[in-house]
Amino acid sequence: MNAFLKAVARSTPRTLGVVLVLVAAFVAVAVLQFRLTVFGASALYFVVWWTLLFAILPIRNQAETDPARVVPGQDPGAPAAPRLREKAIWTTLAAGAAFLVALAAFPLTGL
Repeated sequence: MNAFLKAVARSTPRTLGVVLVLVAAFVAVAVLQFRLTVFGASALYFVVWWTLLFAILPIRNQAETDPARVVPGQDPGAPAAPRLREKAIWTTLAAGAAFLVALAAFPLTGL
């Protein structure tokens, strides 16, 4: 999985394509199985995705330790390699799982 993830995350268009396909699949499941509207499913997924993005961003970050690469004014805790494309894919997968669990729990709460 890690080799596949790195291969996909090498380019922004490829990453965006994978993220869009995954989002479309999760929204389609919500529309077909849970009878949500496309707008409602997309809005709920966006909220879940955005919330989980901020939980996933700090994972495996290491500060830049090479003094030659530190730019004047740079925060000393800024990550050396943030791997944002990989984290976008991980966020999409985690948000999809949380989204489907939340949709399965909604009928139990009477919503």
